[in-house]
Amino acid sequence: MCEVAMGEQDGEISDVEQCSSVAENGVMLVVNHSRARPPLSVVLATVLYCAEFITAAVLCSMYHRTEDVIWMSFTIVFMLVPAVLIQLALTFIHRDLGRDRPLVLFLHLLLLGPVIRCFEALVIYFKAGKKEEPYVTISRKIKLKKGMGTEMEWEIGQTERILATHRNAFKRTAVIQAFLGSTPQLTLQLYATIQEKYILPTRMVLMVITLISITYGALVCSVLAIQIKFDDYKLQLRPCAYLCMTVWRGLEIATRVTALVLFSTALTHWTILVGMVNLLFFFFLPWVEFWARKGSLTENVENNFSKLDTVVVLCMFTLLYACINIFCWSAVQLDLTHQELIEKRQQWGRLAMYYCGRFVENFLLITLWYFFKSDFYEYVCAPLLVVQLLVCYSLAVLFMLLFYQFFHPFRRLFKYNVHDCLHCVCCHKRRRGEQGRRGKPAHSYSTSATMVVGAEEPAELLDTQGSQPPDLTSQLGERETAIVDDMMEAA
Repeated sequence: MCEVAMGEQDGEISDVEQCSSVAENGVMLVVNHSRARPPLSVVLATVLYCAEFITAAVLCSMYHRTEDVIWMSFTIVFMLVPAVLIQLALTFIHRDLGRDRPLVLFLHLLLLGPVIRCFEALVIYFKAGKKEEPYVTISRKIKLKKGMGTEMEWEIGQTERILATHRNAFKRTAVIQAFLGSTPQLTLQLYATIQEKYILPTRMVLMVITLISITYGALVCSVLAIQIKFDDYKLQLRPCAYLCMTVWRGLEIATRVTALVLFSTALTHWTILVGMVNLLFFFFLPWVEFWARKGSLTENVENNFSKLDTVVVLCMFTLLYACINIFCWSAVQLDLTHQELIEKRQQWGRLAMYYCGRFVENFLLITLWYFFKSDFYEYVCAPLLVVQLLVCYSLAVLFMLLFYQFFHPFRRLFKYNVHDCLHCVCCHKRRRGEQGRRGKPAHSYSTSATMVVGAEEPAELLDTQGSQPPDLTSQLGERETAIVDDMMEAA
């Protein structure tokens, strides 16, 4: 008997469970005999969906009584559009159209799909463990422990497989709810609060719920990106990592929404231009890269999809990707030629470009608001507000760097870490001088631990020879010395 972290099919974190293990050909076989994990992520996503929908409906009724037609119309749109998309996503993931489930489809038409799905997941969980069931599939992962990797196989039972399907579905719905519904809803209600110059309690409750929903959706994006990029490895995130990601995402989203709303109160019509430029840029960026690579569309979106159906699904996926990047870093890069549609390499350059560009854009938006603000802000210390927003976004970037440097579960697999990038950019001249005098490379956090080489790990993620770039200065110096010696001998 031994103790291991038993994960579900997609590599999520799970509780420590009792299991039996047998070593076969260097692979540890794990047999699960314990109770399934509770579907907490399913319950949380359902609670956020219901809370936001009900609060928005109550707020719409209040707008109707006060005859605020504009606020009511936009609130209804941002309430119904994500709800309908969530019903379609759940139906598509669970493949209910080809099954005889009229009650479930009827509840989806009533926009109650997440509720019945959550109820199903809870029923399956409470029935689990009452009778022994054979496993239906085997999941092979590499488990990292203190920098060393052990290849393991997990027997996945029918109950765990169904719960994993529910968790995967609600992860997608949480992202749809966050960035196609909660972000425009939060922006709208904050703008309405400033324009009407008073705080409505129901509106404030809705803004708090939407901010929680957006932060949770951003966390799901980060975790999904890690799972996709390191699919061969067992994912285990510590509580400190979740805390760091929560602060990073919360500050990033709050600062971005505040900057957009302040700018819209001063230059309303220009806000539409800023939003459309951002949306169109991130929407067409994956397609431009796809055309530049001269690739062909992936045919693994769905087996019975035609070319038109595939293009429509990819366009919806790209639209969601663009909406995420308008408000925060999506943590992934789309590759429409890849089977999983995701670029698995860690691209530090694109990450740095995004945050530098977003910082400059937020600075310009806040600066324009400062010069064109209305008289409503005469009792607000505008310079202090500008400084606070810039500091908050800088803190978000700082927590992001801390996460990738110290709390990322697979940071030991990076060829270059945050420390190396900052060391190359900020201390290049000083490092060249030290290397020239001492003749040895500087210390790097990314090489301070044992590198783990997996069976199918991409070569670009691993660094078995160290993470420092070659010393070009010393090479040039050696060549110049050789040339001078040759000239002296010729003389």
